[in-house]
Amino acid sequence: MKQFQILYKDDEGFLEKLKEIKEWRVSHSGYVTIFRIYSEDMELEHIRHICDCLDDEMPDALYLGCTTNANIIDGALSDAKIILTCTIFEYETTQAKILQLPFLEENAAQDAAALKECCDANPWVQAVEMHATIMDMSMMEFCKEMSRLREDIQVFGGGAFNPDMDDDRAMVFSKGNGFLEHGIIFLLLGGNDFHTYSTFIAGWKPLKRKFRVTKADRQILYELDGKPALDVYRRFLNINKNDRFFSNTLEFPLFLEHGDIDILRCPLAVNDDDSLVMSSDVQEDAVVRLAYGDPETILASIRQDGQEIADFGPEVIQTFSCAARKAFWGDANISDETSLFNSVAPTTGFYTHGEFLRIKGDMLNFNVTLVLVAMREGDMPKTDQKVNIAKAQIDNDNNEKIPIIRRFVSFIEASTAELEEMNQRLALNSITDGLTRLYNRAEIERRIRSALDKRTYQGTCNDISLIMLDIDNFKRVNDIYGHKEGDCVIQALSDVLRNTTIGLDSCFLGRWGGEEFMILLSDSNADDAVTLAEKIRKKFASVSYETAGCQTVSIGVTQAKDETADALYNRVDKALYMAKAAGKNQVIRLD
Repeated sequence: MKQFQILYKDDEGFLEKLKEIKEWRVSHSGYVTIFRIYSEDMELEHIRHICDCLDDEMPDALYLGCTTNANIIDGALSDAKIILTCTIFEYETTQAKILQLPFLEENAAQDAAALKECCDANPWVQAVEMHATIMDMSMMEFCKEMSRLREDIQVFGGGAFNPDMDDDRAMVFSKGNGFLEHGIIFLLLGGNDFHTYSTFIAGWKPLKRKFRVTKADRQILYELDGKPALDVYRRFLNINKNDRFFSNTLEFPLFLEHGDIDILRCPLAVNDDDSLVMSSDVQEDAVVRLAYGDPETILASIRQDGQEIADFGPEVIQTFSCAARKAFWGDANISDETSLFNSVAPTTGFYTHGEFLRIKGDMLNFNVTLVLVAMREGDMPKTDQKVNIAKAQIDNDNNEKIPIIRRFVSFIEASTAELEEMNQRLALNSITDGLTRLYNRAEIERRIRSALDKRTYQGTCNDISLIMLDIDNFKRVNDIYGHKEGDCVIQALSDVLRNTTIGLDSCFLGRWGGEEFMILLSDSNADDAVTLAEKIRKKFASVSYETAGCQTVSIGVTQAKDETADALYNRVDKALYMAKAAGKNQVIRLD
């Protein structure tokens, strides 16, 4: 397999390069020849002129292409608006076929079915490269149908785009099939001596704050946590509804998990109701997070995946990289992502609107992702012919984006950790009593009712018991020694409760109100509850205060029957009253 790369600047240089290609093909017995044309130039006549030149000079060559946001040649961002790559296969067994179809949402699944039919009729097909116009389209049915292809067929590609990311015009074209503003091209490749290896690199990391998709319909995201989806971008990133919304959100996609694969989704536009048009489908009830680009993660992934590609021994590498990545790095630094691969094999491609890759038979539509496809003919090269990626370096020192993003990432992670800690404290404060740090009344009641409901509706046979405590003569403590000393007595009782119940997983402690406490034993009978109550009574009576001296508690104990929570409360409260009436500092059980 041999690849020639062409920066189209004028006809003279282009025709000279075609002459060189023809001479090489004759002298090396080249077979199938494929030109890929990637154009930032949206003028149809310019692209058509190049296609006409190919038809005249190399009539037996196939060609296909699309409009792009930008192009990659020699592993770097190209300064030419139109690039071509010519791949010549050197094995007679390698075959190729182009299938171009109109592509609209209502017929997308039929197009995938047509591809399947074509692949079934051509068993030599091993890989399918695709270029498509996908702006504002739901790809759900298309991807589902594409997953029906033979499991051994790799599929990869990218969405045609426009150099202006806020302009949704794009087109695809191929030999003999003309130009389509709503179209898809499948390049079928295969043969006994043809081999491919594909992978993807993301590198965007999610923030910890989670949002649940409460309303969505295919690619329209209506609500997150019950609020208009735009609120997340407006509140957390100060990104509002305006003409630059798409450009502003590209660097901050939504992160979601698809099985064991992380997928990103970009908002494309805002509707009048503040819902978002997403780059692909988002399912209701999915959990999503805002994501940001992490340079270190990206570069580490590039080195790792680069070595795997190098070990494959490719002769060419095809790339499909999201335009959001170029916006993230900036033109000066974006080539850091792809230049390393050019040390392995000639690396070309384009910046896309959405990337596609089939993984374990599942067709996935990615965003903000770099898809890499390595190709070769013949056997894998010997070990000593492989490139050692560890020797190749990325110029981090001169990358102005790195220090800025590192500081941003450090700030975000620290702020997120602090926010998470604060949220945990707020959540804990909402269910605990401020003085004792035991559960407050609302929470201990909720847990008692939950235990009763579980036994009633789930059929569990656990014994449930309650212990209710009240500090004896507590008003006298406050009146004589003051409320500060009274608080110390309450806190001391709380410590006794905690220390006495260590290791009891089914025990829950709560402050019922004032000097009253409630203990729920969700898996203990009344006998065990009485034993525990006696331990608590004796331990608390042994505590001596510097001014208030020793204090005591009266305790009521009961075991739940088939009854309501209120009936259970009344009985344990009555048991406590009986302990008070009997002289205090004792435990009374009431069945």
